[in-house]
Amino acid sequence: MHIGKQSRQKTIVNVTVLSALAIACSAADATQLGVQFAAGVADHDVRKADMGGVWDPGLRWWDIGGYHFTLVAEAHASWWDIREGHTVHPDIWEFGVTPVFRFIKSSGWLRPYVEAGVGVRMLSHVQETQDRSFSSSFQFADMVGFGAQFGAHQNYLAGFRFQHLSNAGLEQPNPGINFSELYLQYDF
Repeated sequence: MHIGKQSRQKTIVNVTVLSALAIACSAADATQLGVQFAAGVADHDVRKADMGGVWDPGLRWWDIGGYHFTLVAEAHASWWDIREGHTVHPDIWEFGVTPVFRFIKSSGWLRPYVEAGVGVRMLSHVQETQDRSFSSSFQFADMVGFGAQFGAHQNYLAGFRFQHLSNAGLEQPNPGINFSELYLQYDF
């Protein structure tokens, strides 16, 4: 059975929307909610501004030497400002969700961590410039980073992330894009 490109893209969009709704519904019983602001740069003279919602369900496992693993869910909306010459779409919007695993210090005023996650993204446009195009709006977003949680109530976070977006070869061309981002987060 052959599934057409439009049918595949529609299925991907439906799965992405349903995943975002599931996270939003689960957040109603959340242990802690937060808001995250990020700014980043990428190759090909692309700038990115990002706003995210974060849900921390309070999961904790594998205590190792004063550190433990945890999992948070993030939903993001980002705006790309493309400054490269011959731009077709200088403004691209990116929407998606990512589960993020952290290995974080268990106690103290300053709690450093390392993190990694793989999520999904939808782009508003696939054509950046006349000679650079993503083949589909659907992209995977994998990232690694580090940061620290701090404050008297542990409700501030600051960190750095390296993020790669591509469609994992599902469609061609698949140029991908790499972002370096700094972020600040406040948990309510």
